[in-house]
Amino acid sequence: MSTVRLTVAQAAVRFLAHQYSERDGVEHRLVEGCFGIFGHGNVAGIGQALLESELGAPGELTYRQARNEQGMAHAAIAFARMRNRLSTLACTTSIGPGATNMVTAAALATVNRLPVLLLPGDVFATRVADPVLQQLEHTAYRDISVNDVFRPVSRFFDRVQRPEQLPDALLGAMRVLADPAETGAVTVCLPQDVQAEAFEWPVEFLARRVWHVARPEADRRALDRAVELVLNARRPLVVAGGGVIYSEASDALRAFAEATGIPVAETQAGKGSLAYDHAQAVGAVGATGTTAANALARSADVVIGIGTRWSDFTTASRTAFARPGVRFINCNITNFDASKHAGTALVGDARAVLEQFRQALAGWSVSAEYRQEARELARHWDGVVEHAYHLAHRPLPAQSEVIGAVNEAAGSHGVVVCAAGSMPGDLHKLWRARGPKNYHVEYGYSCMGYEIAGGLGAKLACPERDVYVLVGDGSYLMMAQELVTAVQEDVKLTIVLVNNHGFASIGALSETVGAPRFGTWYRRRDPATGRLDGDVLALDFVANAASLGATAWRAGGVDELRSMLAKAKGVPGPVLIEVGTDPMLPAPSSEAWWDVVVAEVSSLPATKAAREAYEGAKQDQRAYW
Repeated sequence: MSTVRLTVAQAAVRFLAHQYSERDGVEHRLVEGCFGIFGHGNVAGIGQALLESELGAPGELTYRQARNEQGMAHAAIAFARMRNRLSTLACTTSIGPGATNMVTAAALATVNRLPVLLLPGDVFATRVADPVLQQLEHTAYRDISVNDVFRPVSRFFDRVQRPEQLPDALLGAMRVLADPAETGAVTVCLPQDVQAEAFEWPVEFLARRVWHVARPEADRRALDRAVELVLNARRPLVVAGGGVIYSEASDALRAFAEATGIPVAETQAGKGSLAYDHAQAVGAVGATGTTAANALARSADVVIGIGTRWSDFTTASRTAFARPGVRFINCNITNFDASKHAGTALVGDARAVLEQFRQALAGWSVSAEYRQEARELARHWDGVVEHAYHLAHRPLPAQSEVIGAVNEAAGSHGVVVCAAGSMPGDLHKLWRARGPKNYHVEYGYSCMGYEIAGGLGAKLACPERDVYVLVGDGSYLMMAQELVTAVQEDVKLTIVLVNNHGFASIGALSETVGAPRFGTWYRRRDPATGRLDGDVLALDFVANAASLGATAWRAGGVDELRSMLAKAKGVPGPVLIEVGTDPMLPAPSSEAWWDVVVAEVSSLPATKAAREAYEGAKQDQRAYW
C-alpha cells in the first residue's frame, strides 16, 4: 500500500481539499475553504497545515481570517445556504472560548438543516500537561472537554484521539455534510497534540472523492394515497418550504401549480419558491404571513407541505389551518418532517416528488372559481404592500418604506439578508421575491448578529449578486465584527442599518403580553426614577462602521436612502447606510396569531388584559391529527 507521511492536520487539510458533491451530474467542491482564528489549540496543527497548503497548493483550500468564531461559522452557513447545501466552508478554532463561541452557530446550522464543518481544537489527548490552559476539569469524567457542548447541537460529532481515527471521523463527517436528510453542524474535535502528530496515510484516503446527492422518489403507494386526497379536495393549498429551494425545485413547483391551479403559500425558508407575481403565488403564510395566504389556509381542506418542517410561525401556532377535518400531505427528504401532523408522508427529493405528483394528477385542476379567488386575494395583498412601501410617514419613515426602497434597489438579481428582530416578519409579508435566491432570511434560529456575517457568506458564495444586509441597531450591536473581514477581503456588501433605538420586535411583542416596552429601549438610567427610561442613547453607527474600514453614510429619510442605495452600487467594498425609523408604526397585519405565553396572574392591568386576550386566542389552537 502506498503511503504519505503527514501530520494529522496536514492530512485533514489535504483530505478536505479533495472532497466533492455531485447532483444531476454536476460536481461542486464540498468544502470550498476554511475560516479560522488561531490559538494554542490549533496554530501548530491546522494553522501550520493551512499555511503549508497555501504555499504549496494555492487555492486548494483557501484560508480566510475572521474576527469572531460565531460570525465566521454564520458566514459558512450562509455560504452553504446560497449553494443549496452542495458546498460549505470549514471553521477552525483553538480549544476553549474560541471553540465554544461556535456553539450558537452550530445550533443555527442544525436547526436550519444547513451543512457546516466545525474543527475546534481540543485538550491534549496524551494528558501529559493536564490541566492545560482553558481545560475543563471534571472530577468524575476525565474524557470530557468544553467541546462536549457541541454534541446536542451537532448532527455528527467525533473526537480524534489517535491518528488512526481520522479517516473514520472525516468520512463520517462528509457523509452527513452531503446528505440533505441528515445535514447540519458537523463537529470533529482535534486535540492539539494529535493535530501535530505524524502518521503514514494511505494515498487512497487522500485521493479525490465524490459524494453523490441523490433525488429519491416517493413510494408509489404513498403517492397514490396523496393523489386520492387531492382528487377529492376542493380547496387544496401548497405550502412551499426551504426544501423546494435547496433541491432546486422551483421550476417543478411552477409547473405543478400551473397544471393543477393549486395556490402556493411560502414559509420563511421557502420564500421565492415562486415569483411573487406568479398567478398561483399567494405569498407568506402563518404568523408573519399575508392575508391572502392565511385566508386560504383557514379554509383549506388539503394542505400539501413541500420541504417544510412546519414551525410554529408557519402554522400560526396551529391556528392557521382551521377547517375541521383538514388533511396534510408532506413531501420531505426526511421521514421525521414528512410524518408531522399525521400527514400522508411522501419521503423524497422535492423536485423528484413534484414531478411524480404532477404526472399522477395530469388532467386534474382546481375549479376556475378557486383559481380566481386566489388571484384576487393575492392582488389585494399586493396593493397593501404597495401602500406600505409608500406611506410617506414623517418625521421618521416606517420600516416598510425602508424595505420597499431596498427591494427596489435589489431588483431581481440582488439578495436581501436578515435574521432577527421585527425585520424578518415584515420582510416575509412585504418583500416581493422574484426568485429563489432573492431572499435570504435566517428564521429557523433567528439569531441576532447573523446578518453581516451571513451577508459575507452569501456574497462569497455568489459573488455575481448584489447583497443587501438589513440589520437593526440591536442586532448590529450584538455582532458586526465581520464587517472588518468584508473590508479585508474586499467583499462588496450594502448594509442598511435600521435605527429605532432599541429592540423593536420584542418591544411590540411585550405590548401583547402585558409588559409594555419594558427593557426594549436604548435609554440611559434616569436618576429620578432609577429605571432605564431616561434620554435616548446617542450611538453613532456611521462613525463606528467607518472606524472599521467601511464606507458609511446616514440617510435623512427614504428618498435619501434610495439615492444612497444607487450611489452605493459604484463604491467598492462594504457600504453601511444608517436610517432612522419609527418603531411604533407596525407593518400591515397578517391576521394571524403566535403563541407567546402571558403571565396567568398579575397586578398590572395591561397584563390582565393581555392574559384575557391570550386565553381567547388559545381557543382556536388545535392538534393536527
